[in-house]
Amino acid sequence: MQYKNKKVLVIEDEGPLREILGEELEEKLGVQIFKAKNGKVGLEMAIKEHPDVILLDLVMPTMDGMTMLDELRKDEWGKGTHVLILTNLEHDGEKTIDALEHGVYEYIVKTRWSLADVVKRVTEKLEG
Repeated sequence: MQYKNKKVLVIEDEGPLREILGEELEEKLGVQIFKAKNGKVGLEMAIKEHPDVILLDLVMPTMDGMTMLDELRKDEWGKGTHVLILTNLEHDGEKTIDALEHGVYEYIVKTRWSLADVVKRVTEKLEG
């Protein structure tokens, strides 16, 4: 299925991972892709572009993912945006609770997922 009128923002400081996620989602889903290398740039893009789904890394320079998410949730539009956390951190009780409190219901540990998993989860959010 193609989602040509949908937008996905990938906020990830690892360049190759950011690129491959963007390419895979664009190719498989036909979505418009926006990419940011840190939370500060990602927040600016999110507020400007209003993506349907945001893939957000937690550990990044300049502004980390949870700080970015705090700021995003202060924005009227940003309160209800679908955010999928991408992280190298294993499920950490405190971080998981913090993410849940910020309306994040997807917490994807990078070492345990495939591109197909991410495409599937983004598709579920686009359809939901």
